[in-house]
Amino acid sequence: MSKLDQTDRDLINLLQDDLPLTHRPFAKFAVEIGLSEGALLHRIIKLRESGVLTRFGPFFDVAAMGGDFCLCAMAVPKEDFNSVAVKVNARHQVAHNYERTNRLNMWFVLACETLEEIGIIADEIEKDTGYPVLQFPKMREFFVGFRVAA
Repeated sequence: MSKLDQTDRDLINLLQDDLPLTHRPFAKFAVEIGLSEGALLHRIIKLRESGVLTRFGPFFDVAAMGGDFCLCAMAVPKEDFNSVAVKVNARHQVAHNYERTNRLNMWFVLACETLEEIGIIADEIEKDTGYPVLQFPKMREFFVGFRVAA
């Protein structure tokens, strides 16, 4: 991964705010950071390809839509991590999945239509992978903003 220049940093910060609901939503951002719309879109593609941006898309509030979600964790041996990640990520209920460097090294969010479905999917993942899925339901919600420093 290459170092981010100031334009990349500005772009990443802009992408975390409200995307305008217009025919060409990136045109406004391009003007704000002094790029053409095409150059801005090219940068987004490059940031995705390089892994700087791992996901770019809407974030839906599952609970507001009548569903439920749960943070889950697994302890997966290093040699099995990639194959287990493929099995976990194959489920459309998995919102995202990431690796951490501790005993509980695989963390993901299950976003389901019902609370009961969370338990069902977690049990299916356990059966499919052979590893227990620990569930950490939300007790309180926090909104954390992330900004890339200049």
